[in-house]
Amino acid sequence: MTKWKIYTPEGVQDVLVNECFVKRNLEEKIRKVFRSSGFYEVETPIVEFYDAFLAEDGITAQETMFKFFDQQGRILVLRPEITIPIARLAATKYKDVSHPLRFCYIGNTFNYKELGGGKQKEFTQAGVELMGINSPEADAEVIATAINAVRASGLESFQIDIGQVDFFKGLMEETGLSAEETEQMRVLIDRKDYLAVEELVKTHNIREDLKELVLSLPRLFGSLDVIDSVEKYSLNKKSINALENLRRVIKILDDYGLSKYVSIDLGMVQSLNYYTGIIFRGFTYGAGFPILSGGRYDKLVEKFGKVSPATGFSLGINMIMMALDRQKIESEKPSIDSLICYREEGRKTAFRVCQALRDQGLVVEIDVTGNGMEDVKEYARTKGIGGVISILDDQRIEVHNIEKHETSTVTIDELLGR
Repeated sequence: MTKWKIYTPEGVQDVLVNECFVKRNLEEKIRKVFRSSGFYEVETPIVEFYDAFLAEDGITAQETMFKFFDQQGRILVLRPEITIPIARLAATKYKDVSHPLRFCYIGNTFNYKELGGGKQKEFTQAGVELMGINSPEADAEVIATAINAVRASGLESFQIDIGQVDFFKGLMEETGLSAEETEQMRVLIDRKDYLAVEELVKTHNIREDLKELVLSLPRLFGSLDVIDSVEKYSLNKKSINALENLRRVIKILDDYGLSKYVSIDLGMVQSLNYYTGIIFRGFTYGAGFPILSGGRYDKLVEKFGKVSPATGFSLGINMIMMALDRQKIESEKPSIDSLICYREEGRKTAFRVCQALRDQGLVVEIDVTGNGMEDVKEYARTKGIGGVISILDDQRIEVHNIEKHETSTVTIDELLGR
């Protein structure tokens, strides 16, 4: 067993200095977008009762969760996602708070089957939840916030595909397929498996125009023209209302000035048990999976005891970082502006100078080795530190420019630019 003590388990990893610096900066940029849009951050426990994730008709498959027991024998899990815990929180701790509720979060989640394609079993999600309002404006604001979060990360080449699950549900009601067959159809269309969809349609007595529309679902993506093209078919009220809802959301996003990031995908049919209206996914180059996903889930909060419509999204921090790396988009790396060393008679002054420079926004490291100047300068070179400040006493300071191999003597006032 001792051989494993120097390793991490499969699917989790240490986040080293440079990557951690980029990750924290990215999280802070996204957090600023959320806060500036009026979303308030909450933090739910990493450990939850298993029962909480059974509340939504098995939306979170039990085999994907890390499970263990407490001392009373109750089943606990490492949270596989954060929307469900926030739904629990909204229905309990915030049940008497006036709507809308506007929550945001950034935290780690755990999924046993996320390994592969760059995903890990432990990964960081950021997202927002807008609860208590069912309107196209609410859906559009959540999508706009998702777009602004991705833009803040540094990505510009990305696309948000938007669908409406009630359009698909309406079609399936017309076909007369059973619940099991509808779910099979959903999976095939979501995969855009044209041949399998055609085989399933052929085995049922579906009217010709409807059959034509179902077979074309995997190809129904693009601009508002897609909606126009399907309105020529005889649709039931549910599908018609879904298309109108989608059209309104797209027009609001156009007023936001974000239409260039948006595309319609009527073949997007994420979980029918979970989502109840608008759904969307975000894609970019260099990531084999969606970088974000979300939609309307009006039935989730009531599973915890309070009726409340809701919409939201979650964004994969790790997926964004992978895309930034593969698209060769430069991210700020950690750096030290100056290294301060001192003689004993200049120690008090050194600490004062160090704090003054930090107050000016510089990153300053104190030399704690006590080595000679040549060793200190060599250390500075290896860390990419451009300057070494040597405090000789309470008046005299030597500034060593490592890049130019120059040394000058200055006073404290001159150094601090007073």
